[in-house]
Amino acid sequence: MTPWDVIVVGGGPAGLMAACGSAQGGRRTLLLEKRPAVGNKILLSGGTRCNLTHASDQRGIVEAFGPQGPFLHSALAALGPQQVIDLFEAEGVPIKVEPGGKVFPHSDRAADVLAALLGRLSRTDCTLALDEPLEDLRRAGDRFRLATARRSLSARKVVLATGGRSYPASGSTGDGYRFAAELGHRIVPPRPALVPVTTHAAEVLALQGITIPDVRVSVLAPVGNERMYPAHSVCRTSGTRSVPDTVCCLAAQRGALLFAHFGLTGPAVLDVSRVVSGHAQPRSLTLQCDFLPAMSLPALAAALERECRAAGKRLAVAVLGQRLPQRVADLLARQAAISPQRRGAELSKPECRNLARAVKQFDIPIAGTMGFRKAEVTAGGVALDEVDSRTMQSRLAPGLFFAGELLDLDGPIGGYNFQAAFSTGWLAGES
Repeated sequence: MTPWDVIVVGGGPAGLMAACGSAQGGRRTLLLEKRPAVGNKILLSGGTRCNLTHASDQRGIVEAFGPQGPFLHSALAALGPQQVIDLFEAEGVPIKVEPGGKVFPHSDRAADVLAALLGRLSRTDCTLALDEPLEDLRRAGDRFRLATARRSLSARKVVLATGGRSYPASGSTGDGYRFAAELGHRIVPPRPALVPVTTHAAEVLALQGITIPDVRVSVLAPVGNERMYPAHSVCRTSGTRSVPDTVCCLAAQRGALLFAHFGLTGPAVLDVSRVVSGHAQPRSLTLQCDFLPAMSLPALAAALERECRAAGKRLAVAVLGQRLPQRVADLLARQAAISPQRRGAELSKPECRNLARAVKQFDIPIAGTMGFRKAEVTAGGVALDEVDSRTMQSRLAPGLFFAGELLDLDGPIGGYNFQAAFSTGWLAGES
């Protein structure tokens, strides 16, 4: 049985950072990875560009994670967003910040991010074991005993950084949940997050390929039904627009939206998807779209009335097509019961208001999500109250540490989840 000071299980962003932090501290460290190569999720992320953090301070990262955010205070103090940028630039990876705060390697190559982490790891005495999945983990006195298909191992400390269940093709299949549960930890049921949303509405599916850069989307549930979603985010308003008393808003976000052959995706949809996957009856939910969120309903109605009055013989759908893609405008006109042959100048004031309402409150029935195979991250995981956020050490099994997506910790799109993985991994390794 080979003895080690620390064994890190999982070669993703959190595991690589934990191994670096541990080995740089002089500890005899082994990094176990079940696949033939490490960093598969790094290479796949951000469309192979790797959005490695967000251009924000520590407070901004904490706030982005909502009620889970305070858990990250110590991890971000150990390795904050600027420190992540400095680390990669020190490894020879120039960084750029794109509009909206997303941080990428200047080369747009995720492979450069992985190469930097491997280069840093190679300057330590960490041993890397590939194609060697962990099969068993248990306490043996004051040490841990680990078993792979090849050998038995022993370590004083273990870092579990095996990831969640999202993108199973990358190797994230939820193995760590079993090991954590067997050592006494409670697992918050994993569910897909940052995942495309599906619908069976034929008129919506017919819009495949259309992108709208600025849409506000809200996930609505019938009052009483909202309690079937076990979350903190239930509210009764969506921005400045009041939600009717018959429904409540589970989540709302503003950003780009893309119509696809299965339903909807894009940053705005991905950011609200966790409440869909976490709901006991997702088919009872509605995705409401405000296609012109910069204008209020009265202002849009007045603007459409003016434009239609001045349109002469132009069709009403062509007037709306000046503001939105024509196929979307056609659908919204049908939603407002306006014939495609109606001239703009023929529309009454109530009809203009109905058209504006269709633009601002277009309801899409939800069928579900694309599941873990298309999810960028996993919501749920090891319960945070059973982990010491100051060290990432288990409160139940001394010597056991957690990092990354295995924890019940998921943030919005934009580099937040990679930042959390890097920070928790580094703190676990140092600790």
